[in-house]
Amino acid sequence: MGKGHDRQTGYPYVVLAVAGCMLLGGCTSFMGQQDKRAAAQLQPTMGAQARGTVSFVERSDGVQVNYNLAGLQPDSDHALQVHERGDCNAADASSAGAVFAPAAEHLKSGARVEGDLGNIHADSNGVATGFIVAPDVSLDGVRSVLGRAVLLHRDPIDPYAYPQRGTGPAIACGVIRAQ
Repeated sequence: MGKGHDRQTGYPYVVLAVAGCMLLGGCTSFMGQQDKRAAAQLQPTMGAQARGTVSFVERSDGVQVNYNLAGLQPDSDHALQVHERGDCNAADASSAGAVFAPAAEHLKSGARVEGDLGNIHADSNGVATGFIVAPDVSLDGVRSVLGRAVLLHRDPIDPYAYPQRGTGPAIACGVIRAQ
């Protein structure tokens, strides 16, 4: 009777363990995978006052780039770009290198390079907040922005110039790190 009794009491525990595993697996499927995220704290370059945060969230249609920046000239436009190296040590951020362009498309006249995230606008208080969806970059692989620098430039990008011109000097720089 002892053996039969042990089997009966052990059975509900096995069923509970299997049901628990199935339930947890269902929760993982229901909640989905965690989004890949990264962020950069932008600090002003020499003589500038711009600062803030730029965050990156990988989505199915690209990377959503959220920005919250202050210390800009009121009612001004600026280029936001990812540069090759995650190095903001130079006073003018030149240590970040060229704009990130891993694909050969940047060799074609008029082609937009991957690191060119776009232009942003500061309001009458010198604050710029919003987001851009960047379809040509990612948070892993060849087009990954992780470990690179994001720079805020004094001037906007002239989309009709080749290569893109008009960004002027960098006014803020930050290294993009995984979160």
